[in-house]
Amino acid sequence: MGRPASWPALLAVSVAWQVALGAAAGEGQPRPPNIVLILTDDQDTEIGGMTPMKKTQALIGQQGASFTNAFTVTPLCCPSRSSLLSGRYPHNHLVRNNSLEGNCSSLAWQKTQEPQAFPVYLQKQGYQTFYAGKYLNQYGHPAAGGVQHVPVGWNYWNALVGNSRYYNYTLSANGQEERHGQRYQDDYLTDLIANRSLDFLEKLARPPFLMVLAPPAAHSPWTAAPRYATAYGTTKAPRGGSFNVPGKDKHWLVRQARSPMANTSIAFLDKAYRERWQTLLSVDDLVERVMGRLQDRDLLGSTYVFYTSDNGYHAGQFSLPIDKRQLYEFDIRVPLLVRGPGIKANQTRPEPILNIDLGPTFLDLAGFNVSQTAMDGQSFLPLLVTPAQSGEWRADFLVQYTGEGSLDRDPACPALGPGVAQCFPDCVCEDAFNNTYACVRALRPHGLQYCEFADSQTFVELYNLTADPLQLRNVARSVDPSLLEVLNQRLIKFLACAGPSCRI
Repeated sequence: MGRPASWPALLAVSVAWQVALGAAAGEGQPRPPNIVLILTDDQDTEIGGMTPMKKTQALIGQQGASFTNAFTVTPLCCPSRSSLLSGRYPHNHLVRNNSLEGNCSSLAWQKTQEPQAFPVYLQKQGYQTFYAGKYLNQYGHPAAGGVQHVPVGWNYWNALVGNSRYYNYTLSANGQEERHGQRYQDDYLTDLIANRSLDFLEKLARPPFLMVLAPPAAHSPWTAAPRYATAYGTTKAPRGGSFNVPGKDKHWLVRQARSPMANTSIAFLDKAYRERWQTLLSVDDLVERVMGRLQDRDLLGSTYVFYTSDNGYHAGQFSLPIDKRQLYEFDIRVPLLVRGPGIKANQTRPEPILNIDLGPTFLDLAGFNVSQTAMDGQSFLPLLVTPAQSGEWRADFLVQYTGEGSLDRDPACPALGPGVAQCFPDCVCEDAFNNTYACVRALRPHGLQYCEFADSQTFVELYNLTADPLQLRNVARSVDPSLLEVLNQRLIKFLACAGPSCRI
């Protein structure tokens, strides 16, 4: 694969930048572009999560590139967001799960990883940086500096304390505590993020700038804006594929899920599914408003806009309740839409892009040499602006997850057996016992996924996604053992990789 092609990629877009950014005559280098990242929470692609996003798809995807194989390297909020910020796999940034004990927004994270996150490098390149919305699940915890802690690299900071909420939350506004209630006009978090981003663009922004907007949708408690509270009134969770199908030959937790699910469980997840879509309609409005303000300020032609999510989601697949945390496609695939100077409209790109690739891409856009960082990902800017072929890109990657309750059953969980399928609303049961695994996910030359569990069985799952895209049949016991050995060795190398060795 070689090293990321920073300079060739920059040269490829330099002409587009000079035209779009209006570089003054005689200047040796064009001004770097602005960067906007919109990061949703728990938004899937495999069970219809992008259906409500009509404006987003029209304004970003249809005006640029849509990546059909975008993945998170770990399917849970805090470790995934930590990977996005740091450009590193979890085994390198060491954030294991959503708890403070799991290193989520801990003092150790603040000391070792935040100083190496992409906003720090962009700020050094002259970027003005703005953040609004959810940061990390334990952000603002008294044991980790409270609301006074503003991560390095940010000029304007409006971060949610704790996990996603829509009302009755606290923000850190540049290190000052700001409490919000339940008045829609003043407090609904998705709209507040939109309003503050528009204020930034109108009154404070000077190019080049970075904006990260992180609304709470589509995370629970799934509180819709009043105007959308009755939308999708007859919508139900998709019934096809692996919905309400027993998890035969899968790891211990999936085997515990009751199939068929009880009618009460199905009714709950149908309601949650509708409410998730309702919350996303406000995100769609946010995208429209931000794009409109960029256009009004004559900034749209000099700005790259990225839209993605921290992880996917499931709602009844393999009879599992509402949650994420699993190794399957519905939890690890995420949306990724990108538009900006030099990107042709209506592109559909098949190359596998990881959330650890976003930071390196931002640095590439800013003219910063990614090889000077500890990032494991690589810039996909060349894929955006040149007709690079899939053969020039990665063929496989690592997915890993560490369960919080890896040795003891969570006492809040129903009794195992049929109880797991009735664990609502956010099923921490999916973190009970040994739900800790690492996987190699390959797209070339065959669509394979090989996973090993850190449990008493050292359980293995292997899927041929070319023949079995729904991952219904674990073929680990029926394939040639030499294939398992090859995949095991590849997994061992991935788990030991750092920086360039993760990209080769």
